[in-house]
Amino acid sequence: MLTLLGGTTAALATGLPSYGGRPRADDLEPGGAFDRFVAAQAASDAFSGTVVLTHHGRPVLARSYGLADKRRSVPNGPNTRFALASVTKLFTAVAVARLAQQGKVSYNATVGEFLSGFPAAIAGKVRVHQLLTHSSGIGDFFQSPGFWEKAATWTSREAVMDGITDLVRQSPPGFEPGTSWSYSNSGYHLLGEIIAQASGQSYYDFVRDQVFGQARLTGTGFFTKPQRLADARIARPYVLQPSGERIDVAQDLMFIGTPSGDAFSTCADLDRFLTALFKAKLLEPAFTQLTVSGKLPLPPPPPAPGGPPPGAKPPITFQAYGPLVSLVDGYSAIGHGGGSPSASTSVEHYPDLGWTAVILSNYGDAIRPVVSLARRLILASA
Repeated sequence: MLTLLGGTTAALATGLPSYGGRPRADDLEPGGAFDRFVAAQAASDAFSGTVVLTHHGRPVLARSYGLADKRRSVPNGPNTRFALASVTKLFTAVAVARLAQQGKVSYNATVGEFLSGFPAAIAGKVRVHQLLTHSSGIGDFFQSPGFWEKAATWTSREAVMDGITDLVRQSPPGFEPGTSWSYSNSGYHLLGEIIAQASGQSYYDFVRDQVFGQARLTGTGFFTKPQRLADARIARPYVLQPSGERIDVAQDLMFIGTPSGDAFSTCADLDRFLTALFKAKLLEPAFTQLTVSGKLPLPPPPPAPGGPPPGAKPPITFQAYGPLVSLVDGYSAIGHGGGSPSASTSVEHYPDLGWTAVILSNYGDAIRPVVSLARRLILASA
């Protein structure tokens, strides 16, 4: 029997905030309710970042607020590259699907068929399907004792991948694979290692060529710490202090992102990525459907601040192969959210309604009310 353990279902599964006024047809247009709300959030320094809304591929709203670099007074803009946090998992999942349609990876394959040195509880029991759906029992390498001290010594792509893999090898599963759900950064890291073994390329090179290149993402990549510190197009990460000050923590982060998090991208590129995915430009139609269809039911999301609007039904959310699929008011929303102390991100596509919402911020506490209002107004537009 499948049981559900604690874990984040990310920004996609948040509830809907209370919001005054009846929805109007122009609420999502420039000058409408959503535009005004985000501007007000930015004016109070509660939001810094970029939002893009498109409808059937037509740009509806694109706004940037705040600073990519406060010290140098560099503003966020349409070409600013933001840390994606766990939205990165979508790229990893699509990379697995591309290898699956090439016959190089089976969703039923075990970790041990690709990777060596793992205990039998992982090598012989954990399958690709379970890694993709957070049902493997493998936990979160960020919680490993001394993780950040070790990470500070990794100064190459290879050192980051090998160092995290060694930590995962030493962490026994928290439950029997396939019997529970618990959000797993370690599981997606192992998917990156499987991608490398199956493809004969590094994870980073395969995703660059087979995902970013295939979708024509020109502002997306995994950037090293020296690149991030030098490039004014990359937003600096800011963490809110108890004093209310926001401090730049770019020097404190890992050398490079991983298969589980912190690729960098722009809102326009992520809109382009979702378009390529749902129009079967990245995967064959059958593998597209396989990737974005729900596999496991997830726990209900926490209540939104202020409670749901009158008559609102809580979303029913499923884990797919990478994305989350939420059923709300008879419509589906497919995407992923991400968060860290210095970044918050969300991508959502509404296939029944033709809307896509991409919201990226270089503040770690910034987007939940923005994401929730966008969802409510998109659903109200039906």
